[in-house]
Amino acid sequence: MKKWKRWGANLLVNIPIMLLSLTCIFPVVWLLYSSLKTDVEFARSPISLPAVPNFGNYVTAFQRASFGTFTFNSVFNSIISLVLVLVISFTLGYLLSRYRFRGRNLIYGVLMAAMMVPIYALIVPLFIQEKKIGILNSRWSLIPVYVAMELPMSVFLIDSYMQGISIDMEEAAAIDGAGLLKTMFIIMMPLCKPILSTVVILTFMHVWNEFAFAQVLISQESLKTIPIGLTYFTSQYMTSYTLLLAALAMATLPVLVIYLFFYNKIMEGMMAGAVKG
Repeated sequence: MKKWKRWGANLLVNIPIMLLSLTCIFPVVWLLYSSLKTDVEFARSPISLPAVPNFGNYVTAFQRASFGTFTFNSVFNSIISLVLVLVISFTLGYLLSRYRFRGRNLIYGVLMAAMMVPIYALIVPLFIQEKKIGILNSRWSLIPVYVAMELPMSVFLIDSYMQGISIDMEEAAAIDGAGLLKTMFIIMMPLCKPILSTVVILTFMHVWNEFAFAQVLISQESLKTIPIGLTYFTSQYMTSYTLLLAALAMATLPVLVIYLFFYNKIMEGMMAGAVKG
């Protein structure tokens, strides 16, 4: 009897979780199979499966929007921003968690203030500043903006995680003659893989999908990114939804792959950071 009660209780808990999971998974599944329809099939029934998969949508979408160029630009921005965010945030997070120095609270305050300011309220000031500096509408227009956007949260995540790691290994390394850089990047960085994986996926996802700054700061066709390229499938009078869905599927795939690759580390890092913080 107790066994059945336990089974019934588990069922009551798991059914809502399963339904919630389906609501998260279905949009992705719908996007993938809808991108294989013809325009006629999609207009007839947006929910139904395609009669015959039409992979030509991907070829047409790739060619129409210069998707190869836009993909390269998005990959370039994402990788460079990600490397800079990882190095800077890990260095700051380590120093803030391990050392007490003059100006430490000021750094915390600046990072906190940066998280509270609506980032898109800075579009016009950043546009003016980049124009004065001379990097507007260039290969490097977006990277400083993306690094500044992602740095505060990344520093707080790493700082919180580092505070839960014992300093015994660092003291042993210091006795063996290890310097600060060796201690940080060879000894401590491998221990922070879970939280660094979280930083990787969050930074990549935000940079890859960012639209507003890319729209304002970049006007040269050869420098535009994938979110800008998606606007090429809509016009004032007509929208090809199947081509748009194919382009969205191509744009979504890298984020899904990276998320699935880092999934276990992300969960481990978020849980450990929450408990240790």
